[in-house]
Amino acid sequence: MRLFAAVLPPQDVTSELASEVAQLRKLPGADGLRWTGSPGWHFTLAFYGEVDDDLVPELSQRLERAARRTAPFPLALRGGGQFGHGRALWAGAEGDLETLRLLADRSEAAARKTGVPMGDHRRYKPHLTVARSRSAVDVRPYLAALDTFTSRTWTVDELVLMRSSLPTSGVPGEQPRYEAVARRPLGGAR
Repeated sequence: MRLFAAVLPPQDVTSELASEVAQLRKLPGADGLRWTGSPGWHFTLAFYGEVDDDLVPELSQRLERAARRTAPFPLALRGGGQFGHGRALWAGAEGDLETLRLLADRSEAAARKTGVPMGDHRRYKPHLTVARSRSAVDVRPYLAALDTFTSRTWTVDELVLMRSSLPTSGVPGEQPRYEAVARRPLGGAR
């Protein structure tokens, strides 16, 4: 299974972002970007790639421990940024980013202890991808528009182990499908 650990914003927050993205899609050149849809919006904590089915139960248990050790925390969508000269346009976050980074580190450590190869450790950069491009794009107008965007603050109360199924139809613009494999409550949540 192709897996990753994530934080999922609640429906009302993704609806706020969807309204903002609808405005971004009206900007000149927007049709040159591949826009992601709200069903796939998430903050990836750790990307695991293809994980042996035999390792999934242990990974899930270790993520449960990581979640239990992390208290619920406030988070909001705020502003935006880019990676790769406009190859990825994203919404950022504000709130308890220290705890979000800690949860990302714990999610990565859970995989390493399970035997999932994780490659080089990078400092976690919270982002929720809203558009991609195969080539460099000038995203300054989109970043300027996102600069004033802030969603309502919600309490992150779970870590979600997600499965990603890549498109197979070959239809341009088809998005990956995501499904929750396991939901783990944080600290004293629920």
